[in-house]
Parts: sequence; structure tokens; C-alpha cells
Amino acid sequence: MPKTMQAAVYYGPEDLRVEERPIPQINQREALIKVISTGICGTDMRIYRGHHRRYPTGTVRIPGHEVAGMIQEVGSKVTGLDRGQKVFLAPNMGCGHCPQCISGSNNLCANYQAPGITYDGSFAEYLRVPEAGILQGNVIPIDEDTDPVAAALIEPFACVLRGQDALKIRPGETVLVIGAGPIGIMHVLLARLHGAGMVLVSELIPERAVQAKAFGADQVINPAESDIEAIVLEVTKGEGADVIVVAAPAQKAQAQALELASLRGRINFFGGLPKSLPMIKFNSNLVHYKELVVTGTTACSTDDCQRAARIVNTGQVDLSKLVGARFPLQEAVPAFLAAEAGKSMKVILDV
Repeated sequence: MPKTMQAAVYYGPEDLRVEERPIPQINQREALIKVISTGICGTDMRIYRGHHRRYPTGTVRIPGHEVAGMIQEVGSKVTGLDRGQKVFLAPNMGCGHCPQCISGSNNLCANYQAPGITYDGSFAEYLRVPEAGILQGNVIPIDEDTDPVAAALIEPFACVLRGQDALKIRPGETVLVIGAGPIGIMHVLLARLHGAGMVLVSELIPERAVQAKAFGADQVINPAESDIEAIVLEVTKGEGADVIVVAAPAQKAQAQALELASLRGRINFFGGLPKSLPMIKFNSNLVHYKELVVTGTTACSTDDCQRAARIVNTGQVDLSKLVGARFPLQEAVPAFLAAEAGKSMKVILDV
């Protein structure tokens, strides 16, 4: 086994360099993953632009946390993992003893670890799994016939699963998804799996609107060209949408969701707003008189990842179809530019 590996390393805002780095060394309670596929997500884009709080000025780190690979090495005191085993890594590793961790919401732990966030991540040929990740079950086996590209997307799919858990979609309901990026499309696919009778999508970018239709949306609305409220009321016979997912970081969309919801509708603010524009104005009487439930979810727990992996392993949802572009690790910078353009679906680095 060589002593060095290629990695895409963050040196500062929009300064990502592909270079040789030492292969991580593991101790007897850790494991080493040989990375096969790794995805670029919105968090990675914030890191790339220098807007992530865990990347203060002067940070030099390998980003990346959506990852599928193969166990390369296992520490002598690690049980249940075997060399050569195909795995996905649930990224959030909590402290293990705070109320959030104890209740199963380790994604809300204030003292968490995560690859690509607090330590070197998956935009590299090899990735170290610390002891916390072993003990907390973050290394999740995937079936031999599961596409590693699909497995690399289990983490964002787990975030979508957590968001829809809060919405409790019932068979036959009308679901409106605002934003048709990769996350929005995952919401479309999962809403169908939950039995949604009609799935509507709101999207401004024409290329993404076409993709939303291809992935099963009954109708795609461009809110810049059409009256979205009139259309939603028309197709729901005046009722409004039972469930609304705001999968775009847009103030107007969050406020308008209250108007588009049916009586006793449920809304999830899935996409966080920019830190510079975190406030919205809305008619709170809509929440009061319509008895709306407005929720927010962030990231995913290890349990969410375990459940998402089971869905992917059974083939009920094929996440590989969401991949719009693939790049070798050596072309990490062009890959980030493609992800930033926002016209294709998920961008993957093939390592």
C-alpha cells in the first residue's frame, strides 16, 4: 500500500488544490475507507466559498462527507467490519452522552465530529473513521450490487427522510416541493414512496424543471412566469397543498408556503436561509386560522442514515439516476464549478 494519496484540499475561499497528502494512519480502534464515490453538496459549496463556521480563516482541510467506499484497514480492536467490505459512512458523530445523542438526534449534538467538516473528509483516496464512528454505528454496510454512486447519496437522502418524517405524508395527499435541485428531486421520489396522490414542483431554472418532470412530478410551475397560488388552488379544487417542502433557501418561498397550504397543512422549511438574510415576514393569522404545522429539520441522525440505507439497498429508490455529472478527483475544481452552476443534478467525484 502506498504512503501517499491524492486529495482535494481547501486552503481558503475558492482555493481548492489537488495534491499529494499522507494516507491517514489509524489506531487499533479506528478504520480506513478506500473512497469509491463522493458527492458535492450545498455544505461543500459553502465551504468552498469560505462561508462555513467550521472553516475559520487559516483552515487547511480536506472537505467531503457524502461517501461510499470499501474497508481498506481495520484496527485490531474493531469488530463487525471486514477488509474489502462495501460501506457507506453516516457523517455525524455525536459526543455520545448529551441529551441529543441519548435521544437519537446526534445530528443536533453541539460537540459533534464529521468528516470534511471537523476533520479531513472524503475528497481523497482514503478516509479515516475515528473511534466514535465505529462505536456509534456510522459505518453502514451496503449490498454488493448497490451502485456506489447511489450509496454516496444516502446521506442527503437521509436528510430528506428526516424532513418527511416530520410531515407525516398520508396516501393520496397533495405535496408541493419548492425547489427542484437534487434535494427537491429526492423529496419528489420519497413523497411518491409515501403514497402522495399528486406531487407539484415549483422551480425557476428551466433545466431543473424538465428534470423534475422526468422524475415523476405531476406538474412543474415556474413562479416567475405563472401565478403559483392560482395553479395550486386550481389543481387542488380550492383546498391548497396538504404538505409543502421548501427545499430552496428563499425567503419569499418560505413566507408564501403559508398561503399555499391547505387547512391543517404541514410545512417543512428544509432549506436554510443565508446567514445574512435569515428573517422572513409572514401573516401569522394563516398559521392560527388554518391550524398549520410549520417545521424545520437539519442534517440527519445515524438512525436516519441506517433507514435510508435500507431503502437504497432494497432498490425502492434509485439514487444513481440523480447524478448529472461525474468527475475524477483530479478535476475537483471543475466539479465544484459545475455544482455551483446549478443546472445539472448531483455532481459526483469518482475516486
